[in-house]
Amino acid sequence: MSNKNVEILEQLKTLTILETAELVKRIEETFNVDASAPKLIVPVLPEKVDLTTDEPLEQTEFTVVLREVPADKKIAILKAVREILSLDLKGAKNFVDSAPQVVKFAINRKDAEEMKQKLEDAGAKVSMY
Repeated sequence: MSNKNVEILEQLKTLTILETAELVKRIEETFNVDASAPKLIVPVLPEKVDLTTDEPLEQTEFTVVLREVPADKKIAILKAVREILSLDLKGAKNFVDSAPQVVKFAINRKDAEEMKQKLEDAGAKVSMY
């Protein structure tokens, strides 16, 4: 780490919580970034499951997760995400940049498989569960 970075880090250590919050706000405004953690939507599990039967439970709802975005495939993946989620370019870029990310949850098998295939065709690594 350069001396300049070490000096800045040492100065940051002396800031109060309030000063740090103000600094983060200024950095966000100056560089047009968002320092908040990406929001990950967690699917809700059913409250009651009948475990007394021997019949295997058939999964009816699926979650599609964008796991990895190779740099050389990013533009194609951005296009696919924009189409799937109806996002603007900036929203799609933020979504893709924050992978791994849940694309959609609690959807039927057919839609989930189509979505997964579309993202994989664009070059993304995708999970479906």
